[in-house]
Amino acid sequence: MFEKVLVANRGEIAVRVIRALRELGVSSVAVHSEADAGALHVQLADEAVSIGPPPPRESYLAIETILEAARKTGAEAIHPGYGFLAENADFAQACHDAGITFIGPSPDAIRLMGNKVEARQTLQAAGIPLVPGTEGKAHDVAAITAEAEKMRYPLLVKAAAGGGGKGMRIVARPEELERAITAAMREAEAAFGDRSVYVERYIENPRHIEFQILADAHGHTIHLFERECSIQRRHQKIVEETPSTALTPELRERMGAAAVAVARAVGYVNAGTVEFLLDPEGTFYFLEMNTRIQVEHPITEMTTGVDLVAWQIRIAAGGALTLRQEDLAQRGHAIECRIYAEDPEKGFLPAPGPILALHEPAGPGVRNDSGIYAGDRVTGFYDPILAKLIVWGADREAARQRMILALRDYVILGIPTTIGFLADLL
Repeated sequence: MFEKVLVANRGEIAVRVIRALRELGVSSVAVHSEADAGALHVQLADEAVSIGPPPPRESYLAIETILEAARKTGAEAIHPGYGFLAENADFAQACHDAGITFIGPSPDAIRLMGNKVEARQTLQAAGIPLVPGTEGKAHDVAAITAEAEKMRYPLLVKAAAGGGGKGMRIVARPEELERAITAAMREAEAAFGDRSVYVERYIENPRHIEFQILADAHGHTIHLFERECSIQRRHQKIVEETPSTALTPELRERMGAAAVAVARAVGYVNAGTVEFLLDPEGTFYFLEMNTRIQVEHPITEMTTGVDLVAWQIRIAAGGALTLRQEDLAQRGHAIECRIYAEDPEKGFLPAPGPILALHEPAGPGVRNDSGIYAGDRVTGFYDPILAKLIVWGADREAARQRMILALRDYVILGIPTTIGFLADLL
C-alpha cells in the first residue's frame, strides 16, 4: 500500500478521496488554487500545496505544477477524482514517466475510450452492441454528410472527444444535417481542441443505464450492477438511482456481462463505468466508458456495501480483487441528488457567493458527500456542485420519501441552490 497520495482535485470528490485514504492509513496531500486556500479538502488533508491562481488552466489543469507538488511532498501516487485531469491520457502518461502511480486506468485505455470513434471500432470488433452510426470520425463536412444520409432519422451529431453534452446536436430532418455538423465541429474545437465529429442514430426516449466495473491487474473483472441516470438537464445528470426499474434480472445479467466484456476488450484496470442506452423495446447499446470514478458512485456503495474509492487505491497499489461476481448482491434502493450553487429561478445560472449558514441532513440511510462548510465562499471559477445527497431505502418508494424529507431538512443560506427544485422534482 502507498504511504502518501496526492489528490489532484477539489470540492466534494477531494474530500471523499481524503476520507478513503484516512481509512486505509495513507497520508493525503491536497492541492489548491489561491481561491481554494480555505477549502474543506485543504483543511482535512495531512498536507496542502498551493498550485497557482484560480483559473483551472493555471492550477487544477497544470500538469507539471501538480507533478512538482507530488515530488516535493514525496507522494507516491496521484488520485485525479473526476473532471479536471481525471480522463486526461497525457496526465496519466506524465505520472507514469515521473515514476508516480496514477490511480486509474492506463494512458492507453484512457486514450482509447476518450476517443469515441476509436472506442466504437474496437468494441465493434469485440461484438459489443453499438448504436448504428458512421464508421469513422471526420473533419470534412461533405464526407460525413454523405455517410450520415444513409442512416435513419433522427440523428445525433457528436464530438469524437466529447462529453457533458458539448459538441452534440440532434438532427430531425436531412436539411438540418450540414448546419448541425458545422455547429458541432465549432463547439467541439472550442471545448476539446479537436473538431472531429461522428454521427449516430438518435435513440428516442432511451433510458440511460450505466454499469460500475472494477478490474485489477491480475485478470479479475467484475461489475457492481447498474445505475440509472435518465433524469438529466442539458445532457448532465442531476438525479441518479439504483437499481433501475427498467431492468429485468435477465436483462441486468446480459448488460452486466457486456460491461465486463467492454472492460476486458480494452485491457481495463481500476474503476470504470460502462454507459448504455436502453430503448423502449428493451434493446441496449454501448454509449461510452468513463475511465474514472463517477460523481454518482455512492449509490452503488450504499446498495452493495463496497467502498469503490478504497478499491481504486488498493488496485493501483497492486492489490488483487477479493470480491467475486457470484458473491455480490444489491440490497434495497438508493437515490442521489446533486446539490448545485445554481439559481433555478434564473435558468439555473451559477450562483457564487458566501455560505452564511449550513445545516446538512442526517439520520438512518442518509449520506452527504459535501465539499463546503458554514463561512465558506463558493467561487465562480469551477463547476458549481456543492454536495451530493444520497439516501438508502428498503425499496424505491421508501428511498424517494426519505430523499424528500432529507432535502426539506437541508439548509444552505447565502446563495441560491437547487435543493428546492430537487424536492419538487421528486
